[in-house]
Amino acid sequence: MQKNFAVTSSPHLRDRMSTQRIMMEVFLALVPAGIAGVILYGAQAAILIAAAVITAVVAEYAWQKVTKQKVTIGDWSAAVTGLLLAYNLPANAPVWTAVLGSLLAIILVKQVFGGLGSNFMNPALTARAILFISWSGIMGSYPATVFHVDAVSTATPLATLNTGVVGDIQFADLLLGNVGGVLGETCKLAIILGGVYLIVRNIIDWRIPVTFIATVFVCYLLKDGAEVALYQVFAGGLMLGAFFMATDYVTSPTTHLGRIIMGVGCGLILFVIRAFANYPEGCSFAILFMNVATPLINKFTPVKSFGEVKKHG
Repeated sequence: MQKNFAVTSSPHLRDRMSTQRIMMEVFLALVPAGIAGVILYGAQAAILIAAAVITAVVAEYAWQKVTKQKVTIGDWSAAVTGLLLAYNLPANAPVWTAVLGSLLAIILVKQVFGGLGSNFMNPALTARAILFISWSGIMGSYPATVFHVDAVSTATPLATLNTGVVGDIQFADLLLGNVGGVLGETCKLAIILGGVYLIVRNIIDWRIPVTFIATVFVCYLLKDGAEVALYQVFAGGLMLGAFFMATDYVTSPTTHLGRIIMGVGCGLILFVIRAFANYPEGCSFAILFMNVATPLINKFTPVKSFGEVKKHG
């Protein structure tokens, strides 16, 4: 009984949701998009996913063994990083890109900075950006899905949408993923199902994905009209980034207001890159930029201490 009245320092509330539980839930929510990717692009997509996840887990284990740290691969964070890295690769990318990307994400971005909780940018997105800048030819070539008769590389819908018109793009193709793009981002239905699952389970805060997506929609609504705005929301990596990467606990703000600022900031940067830069997609760079700004956002949106009295004069 005495334990119930123990005096300890704040915070006094405890959340039973462990890191392992959170990461397992995120991994589970990502599975539908992976299944869709394999259905849309075939066995090569499954090989890339397996290579990225296995490399990420092995790299974390090896690094922690060599540096004599506690091995934490059981928390599933490395597996989630590998899965997200795979989802950001074209399905026809060589296997070495998945291996190298996972090594960069785990060792260079995560472990060198102190491991989980210490990295200041999203590991999977940072690795993806490095791969894109270094091998843009590979990272910018997207295969047609197995449901296309012409199985050759195809342009993403963004290349058409950024002209300000919808053209012959079918909304059903955007929703189901029968379009060009990286293997884990094309099937928006699978991504939305996973994202809604995480929100309902209180794994992620709705403020970041909702404000991120809404900001992009409003910007394109003012620029090109409602139809193009709707298609822009469902094209490219916006959905995957909004639900699964911008919401990363470590690299996103801790306050409600800060998360709204994060979402709006990501949306505005993405819009500027898509609409005015010579680059059709900008989700990765938008999120990474706001990752860097997160400490500043946290500084100017502090949580008011319970019982604090405002000082006058």
